[in-house]
Amino acid sequence: MDLNPDNYDIRDIIDILQNAENLLFPGLKKERPTIGYSIEKGSVRHIIKTSLQAIIGFNAILAQVENESYSIDFLEFQSAKAFEFFQETAQKQNVEFQISTSVPNTSNLIINRETKFTRSEEVWVEAEFYFYGTIVDMGGKGKANVHLDTKEYGLLKIDASKDMLTDYENNPLYKPYGLRAVGKQNIRTGELDKSSLRLLEIIDYNPSFQEDYIQNLIKKAKKSWEGVTDADEWLKNVRGYGA
Repeated sequence: MDLNPDNYDIRDIIDILQNAENLLFPGLKKERPTIGYSIEKGSVRHIIKTSLQAIIGFNAILAQVENESYSIDFLEFQSAKAFEFFQETAQKQNVEFQISTSVPNTSNLIINRETKFTRSEEVWVEAEFYFYGTIVDMGGKGKANVHLDTKEYGLLKIDASKDMLTDYENNPLYKPYGLRAVGKQNIRTGELDKSSLRLLEIIDYNPSFQEDYIQNLIKKAKKSWEGVTDADEWLKNVRGYGA
């Protein structure tokens, strides 16, 4: 059966759209420009429309992937995972993807069963993180997790043990909390693999500003700074950098 838009499964279209978004905008999605979509014959052409600036940047990424001999170590995690998705799909379904842009003299990246997009595993190490935000969901019938809405990373889904959630007595929903978790981090870029997070501890967190507490700390610290005229020089001596 020849592949065309009429027999292209809706699940495949959803996968394409999700990974196309990650290719173009691997970071927070709230601030990205609008993305338009249409599907055409040929065998199947997925037309993604967005801002010209994003298209020019993505064209540069395609060229760099070719120059790096299909290495995707330099990409942000979500973009690298998207390229791996297309590679795995090409191998499983025996199809070929051609990715290009509307930029003049565009790069034309081909992904098929013969290509091999590689990410060096050694650049990803397990690290410990502290996240602060609002818990908006927790639990799950099968695999338990906690959903934390953060300013820095957006919405995080962190795997958790059912025993930990069962033993937690307070209702944390829609309240500010801190979560201690472990997950994979890129040692070159510092980027976080959000899909690898596992919960270690729920931390009570009160982000409100306490004026009396701050002023008391300042009052105590003043005694240590009495007689100090050059703060930078004093810190150097304390740290052992003085002459």
